[in-house]
Amino acid sequence: MGNMLRRSGTVDVSRAARTLESEDVAQHRKAGIALMRKAGQFSSASREPFRGAHYTDGMASGPNFLPARVRTSVPAPTPLSQALQSHAGLRALTERLQASERRLALIRRAMPGTLSPHIEAGPLDEECWTVLVANAAVAAKLRQLLPRLESALNQAGYPQRMRIKLKQA
Repeated sequence: MGNMLRRSGTVDVSRAARTLESEDVAQHRKAGIALMRKAGQFSSASREPFRGAHYTDGMASGPNFLPARVRTSVPAPTPLSQALQSHAGLRALTERLQASERRLALIRRAMPGTLSPHIEAGPLDEECWTVLVANAAVAAKLRQLLPRLESALNQAGYPQRMRIKLKQA
C-alpha cells in the first residue's frame, strides 16, 4: 500500500482515501453477507444481493441492503360472464337484463324507425317493464304508440304493463 500512496515522492491523499474506502466497503459487504446468511435470508448457492454495486468516480456508493423481492401469486382473472353465472343474485339480474333487451327488440319492430335510436331497455320487475327515452318528444310519441306496443308484447307472451321514463342525463 505504501507504493500506492506515494506518487513521485508526494502522498496522493484522494487515492489513499479511495483505497481505504473500498476496503471499508468490502468489510461491510462481508459482514452483511454473514449476517444475512445467519438470518437465513439467502443460501450460499443463491446470488448474493450485493453484487453489481454502483461506483461513481471510483467512489463506492455502499452496499445494497435491500431485502430480496417476494413474489406474490395473483389469481387468474375470471371472465365477467363466468362471474355473473357463478353468483345466484347476479345470475337472476343477468336474466332480467336479457329479458328486458328481448322486449326492446320486439317493440323496435313495432315502432317507427326514427324513434329507435332514442330508446333504451330499462328495469324489468314483476309489475311492469320500463323503457328509457332520451327526451320528452320521444316520450310523448311513445305514449301515443303505447296501446300498439303493449299489444305487440302481449302477442309475444309478455303480459306486463309498459312504463315510459325520461333517461337522466
